[in-house]
Amino acid sequence: MGSPLVSEPGFAEPIGDLHTPAAQPDATEGLESALAVTERTLEEALRGANATVRELKRARAAAHTGQIRDLRKALAGARTTADKLAADTRAIGDAFTFDERAYLSSGGYVKELLAEAEARGLAIVEGDDDRLLCYPSLLRVLPGDAAIEIDKARDRRLRPSVLVSALARAQERGTRFKAEQFLDSLRSAYELRVAADGKRADAVIRLADIWTVLTMMPGQRTQYSRQEFARDLYLLDQSGVLRTERSPRALRWAASTGTKGSGVLTTVARNGQEQRYWGVSFTGEDTEPGPQE
Repeated sequence: MGSPLVSEPGFAEPIGDLHTPAAQPDATEGLESALAVTERTLEEALRGANATVRELKRARAAAHTGQIRDLRKALAGARTTADKLAADTRAIGDAFTFDERAYLSSGGYVKELLAEAEARGLAIVEGDDDRLLCYPSLLRVLPGDAAIEIDKARDRRLRPSVLVSALARAQERGTRFKAEQFLDSLRSAYELRVAADGKRADAVIRLADIWTVLTMMPGQRTQYSRQEFARDLYLLDQSGVLRTERSPRALRWAASTGTKGSGVLTTVARNGQEQRYWGVSFTGEDTEPGPQE
């Protein structure tokens, strides 16, 4: 841009060379960088838009009072700034060629998001499936929709810094998890599995098997994934709720022999540490939850 000049009243303020090309976002540096470059060029264009508005206001005032000379000057100024604004807008549109679908599909976006979260002190971990775990949220990248699914709600705010800030706020707010309602469902599924397997009433049942009971209806497994189930188990664990008014039976957590055994469900705690769950039982005694290995 040229040196700033002081304009006379009624003249357009110089806002730079009409032929200055818009800054080119560098897709190789990631989405955050590309959006930052585009945002800066749009801020410059908005200054041009404000200059056009000012000239139009001057023209309107001159027309209202009948100051013909000032009216012509203001209209000429508005035309100049409007032409510059139109050229800048076209240039910005032509310069922003970022292929968000390809970037989301390539895995580059996830890497950038993880790096941004780490820099901000927020723990995001890649799950066993295509989900990302960020207590208490579960995320999934949707390249075809150019969106992020956060706890089944689609969000089109893809800028990593903005998304990380939103996730951090969600973490601070906490959850409205209904521990007793979830525990009742867990116990009912447990009892169905115990009866189907012909086991004793307080036998340890794998949580992976309980999940299959909870999702036995067609389509339910896509609506309630193992990752979501593991997250809810952690929230139940953190709540400290062991029994509800609907049953005197108390929950007891059971760890596998070495937490890499078959059926271990993994999620992420608030501090970013891995949390593993394997099995549970329900007894008639008031018991404390067993330690997690």
